[in-house]
Amino acid sequence: MADTHVLFVEDDDVIREATQLALERDGFVVTAMPDGLAGLEAFRADRPDIALLDVMVPGLDGVSLCRRIRDESTVPVIMLSARADSIDVVLGLEAGADDYVTKPFDGAVLVARIRAVLRRFGHASGPDARSGAQASGDAAPAEAILRFGDLEVDTEGMEVRKGGAPVALTPTEMRLLLEFSDAPGTVLTRDRLLERVWDYGWGGDTRVVDVHVQRLRGKIGQDRIETVRGFGYKLRG
Repeated sequence: MADTHVLFVEDDDVIREATQLALERDGFVVTAMPDGLAGLEAFRADRPDIALLDVMVPGLDGVSLCRRIRDESTVPVIMLSARADSIDVVLGLEAGADDYVTKPFDGAVLVARIRAVLRRFGHASGPDARSGAQASGDAAPAEAILRFGDLEVDTEGMEVRKGGAPVALTPTEMRLLLEFSDAPGTVLTRDRLLERVWDYGWGGDTRVVDVHVQRLRGKIGQDRIETVRGFGYKLRG
């Protein structure tokens, strides 16, 4: 991770400087900005590998900045929120964030979360990606294409089509769909999805799963993923 570039947007001078130093000690290259508009300019100029956005920053708040970034890129985004139970957490996830960390946070926890996100994204889905999880190339062999009604999932080409039309997914949404596709009709618990998709080796906030499932449903069809109350979700075959 020595050359991993982090964009960090935080208006509190003490938190911004201390966090930047902590990340740099762990080998990250950090661009730290005090407001959302400066953060957007830095994102467009530098194309970082990951963005850490505080929810409450001046000029352009973190949620709005996340939406602007997501309009242009699939680069992973982690939101920073002062309250674990805040509606801002859900708003950030709905805006396209991949994860969130609650302030005050331990530096080691933040680094672990950053590395977990980067592991599941990989450099192939880095900051210059523009079309979700779609990839160009030769057609995949038939056995690599899974079909669920009008939904086609190309597990090698990392492409999804609904009714023959391409569906643009973020890398996190694609990984979530692949988990469902690997076990259609099987109920997957939120804890299992947190472990397999988000790489959580510890308990996490299941709202991350719920919001991403809702986003995925909006792209592949509301009735394709069924909620099994008290247990989790399953993909309808």
